Amino acid sequence: MSTADFVVVANRLPVDRNTDETAAEDWRRSPGGLVTALEPVMRRTEGAWVGWPGRPDLEVDPFDFDGMHLVPVALSAADVEDYYEGFSNDTIWPLYHDVIAAPRYRRNWWEAYQRVNRRFAEAAAAVAAEGGTVWVQDYQLQLVPKLLRDLRPDLTIGYFHHIPFPAYGLYSQLPWRKQVLEGLLGADVIGFQRVADAGNFARAVRRQLRYETKASGIRVPTGDGGHRNALAKAFPISISTDDYIELAQRPDIQARAAEIREDLGNPQTVLLGVDRLDYTKGIRHRLKAFGELIQDGRIAVEDATLVQVASPSRERVESYVQLRDEIELTVARINGDYDTWGHSAIRYLHQAFPREEMVALFLAADVMLVTALRDGMNLVAKEYVASRIDNRGVLVLSEFAGAADELASAIRINPHDIDGLKDAIVRAVEMPAAEQGRRMRALRKRVREHDVDDWSRSFLDALAAAGRRGGTSGEVADAAADGDRS
Repeated sequence: MSTADFVVVANRLPVDRNTDETAAEDWRRSPGGLVTALEPVMRRTEGAWVGWPGRPDLEVDPFDFDGMHLVPVALSAADVEDYYEGFSNDTIWPLYHDVIAAPRYRRNWWEAYQRVNRRFAEAAAAVAAEGGTVWVQDYQLQLVPKLLRDLRPDLTIGYFHHIPFPAYGLYSQLPWRKQVLEGLLGADVIGFQRVADAGNFARAVRRQLRYETKASGIRVPTGDGGHRNALAKAFPISISTDDYIELAQRPDIQARAAEIREDLGNPQTVLLGVDRLDYTKGIRHRLKAFGELIQDGRIAVEDATLVQVASPSRERVESYVQLRDEIELTVARINGDYDTWGHSAIRYLHQAFPREEMVALFLAADVMLVTALRDGMNLVAKEYVASRIDNRGVLVLSEFAGAADELASAIRINPHDIDGLKDAIVRAVEMPAAEQGRRMRALRKRVREHDVDDWSRSFLDALAAAGRRGGTSGEVADAAADGDRS
C-alpha cells in the first residue's frame, strides 16, 4: 500500500534485532549518524525506511518503531554472500577505494546485485505515496534509482554516495560500468562527499554515455525524445555535533578519560587511532611510522602511547582476516621490542565501544591520527573535534579523507609518505598549547556550523527544487528544510 510521502532506502534498517532474551522489545535502534540525521524528517512526514533487517533468511512483516514505518527486505544467505560480501564489498568497495586491494569481477555476483537491487526498488515503489520523495543510500544500491524511476515515474528520487567515486581510469575497469552509471542517473539529485567525487562521476558519464554534463546538471534522455536534468553535486556529510558536546561535558565521561590515561601509565602524550579494521584506513602505515619513531629515538615509550581501536569488520572476507593477522603481528613486534614494565608502546583493542567510551577516549587523547589511504569522509575526525570542548588536542588528517576538504586547520599528511607522517606526528606531539587552541577553535567552528542536520537539509533542499522542476510535489524536502534543528 502506497502511504509514505518520504521513503529512505538503505542496505540496513535503522534497527538491530535484540539478542538479549530478557529485552522487552524485539528491536533496538542502531547507532549512526544517518539515523540521527533522518529521524526528525521521518517523524514529521510519517516516513518509511526500506532495508535489510541484518540477518540472512529473516522474514519480517513491515512494522512501526519509534515513529518510523520500517519495511524489511529479506536476503537469503546466498544473497548476503554474493550481493553484499561479493559484489558490494569485494568488487565495488576496493574499486572505489583506489584499488588498494584488487577488486574481483564475478558475473554471478553482478547477477545477485541486480536481483537484490530490484527487490529494494520494488519495496520502495510499493510503499511510496503518489508524488512522494525517495532517498536511496550508498553503493550497495546504485541500480535502485533507475529501477525505481521505471516503476514509479511520479516520484522525486535522490541518491547519496557515502564512499569515494573513483577516477575514470579506475572506474573504467568495471565490466558493468554503463549499467551502474545509468542506475545512478535515475535519481534527480546524486550526492557525493567531495567535489572531486562529483567530478569523477561526471567524467565517467561523459566518457561512457556521452551525455552532456554542466554545473547545472546532466542531461539524461527520457526515452520519449526528451531529456530531464540530474544534478550531481557534493554534499559533505557530518555528525550530530551537539550530541558529542553534551557527552564531553558529562563529569562521568571526563572522569573516565582521566582513568584511561592512568591505566596507560599516565604518559605525557596519548595518541589515538579509531577505525574499522579495513585496508583503506592506513592502520599499517600508522603503526610503521610510530614504531620507527620509537626506534629512531624521536619518541620514548615512557612518554607516549598509541591507542589503536580497530572495530571488527567483514570477518568472513579473506583479505580482512589477513589484514587483522598482519596488524596484530606488527603490534606484537613493536611492543615486544620496546615495552617496559610500566609502559606499553601500543594498546591495541580489536573491539567496538559505545559512544560514551569513545568520547572518553577522545578526551584522553592528545593527538588523533586519521591516516586513511582513501575515505569518503571519515566522521571520526569530526567526532574528535566536536568532543574537544577544552579546545586542546591535535588532529593529524590524511589528505585522502573527505574531511580534509573541510578541516583545513588539521595537520594534513600523505599517509604513503612515512617520513612525512613521522614528522607530522612529532610536530603534533610537540605543538604548543596556544597553537593547539587556535587550530582546534577553527576546527570546532566548522564542525558546529556544518553538522548532520545541515547536511540532510541541504540535500533535501536540492531535492525539493528538483521535484518542483520535474512537476512533482517536493513537499517532503520542503518540510525538512522548514523543520527545526531537533
